[in-house]
Amino acid sequence: TTLIAMENDGGVVIGSDSRISAGSFISSRTTDKITPITDHLSVCRSGSTADTQAIADIVKYYIETYSLLENESVTIYRSSQLFRQLLYQYRDQLSASVIMAA
Repeated sequence: TTLIAMENDGGVVIGSDSRISAGSFISSRTTDKITPITDHLSVCRSGSTADTQAIADIVKYYIETYSLLENESVTIYRSSQLFRQLLYQYRDQLSASVIMAA
């Protein structure tokens, strides 16, 4: 997997390849490894597709729930802490790595 994130004066540019493989077998040539979490936050995912998508979905759920209950947006720092906590807590079961861009 190739993931890239670059910061510039106007924001952030993120990109990734679009191929999923398992060893030498290419299971998909057209997949999206960039997942939008909020309007201003996206995640580039690598590792197990199921693991990374599940973690991204869980964080998105937590962020949306917090925003509804507290009537305010979650900070980027708190969002990154959610990812960090989940990835660390389940590090033995997951094959996942993410780059957050906001």
